[in-house]
Amino acid sequence: MNKLLSTLLFFIPILGISQTSIYDIKVKTIDNKEISLSKYKNRVMLIVNVASKCGFTYQYEGLEKLHEKYSSKGLSILGFPCNQFMNQEPGTNEDIKEFCSLTYQVKFDMFSKIDVNGDDTSPLYKYLKSSQSGLFGTGIIKWNFTKFLVDRNGKVIKRYSPSTNPSEIEDDIKELL
Repeated sequence: MNKLLSTLLFFIPILGISQTSIYDIKVKTIDNKEISLSKYKNRVMLIVNVASKCGFTYQYEGLEKLHEKYSSKGLSILGFPCNQFMNQEPGTNEDIKEFCSLTYQVKFDMFSKIDVNGDDTSPLYKYLKSSQSGLFGTGIIKWNFTKFLVDRNGKVIKRYSPSTNPSEIEDDIKELL
């Protein structure tokens, strides 16, 4: 039995099978500092791919309202800019940070620009998509402002479409807080 277990543990990394939890994933802040998502242990997370030139950009306002209302109760909103959808986030991280601050007074955590689909998909989004598939069971993120709700234990609870307004998620968030 021990030999079988040892053999399996040896081949898991070789086969690309991941034992990763969301807390093992490292990301870069909007200021390009690498952090571990373990920073968010015991917090509810709403993870969103965002863009400043998107028809859903107005959702920054609703996300910030949720942040203001629930951050002290254990909610963390994480914004990940993405330029994969019709060049809707063309700026640098500095440009994005300035836009969010000046236009929507964003105070929730923002991160460096990433890919959410394709060969260069970030490890975080590989994890999220494998945990909650999208429309018709596909893992593809179809547009900016797709949202993932993660509970205090790091389990991805639900995936929301880009058209889902942040206020529509509030009851689900309250259940997890």
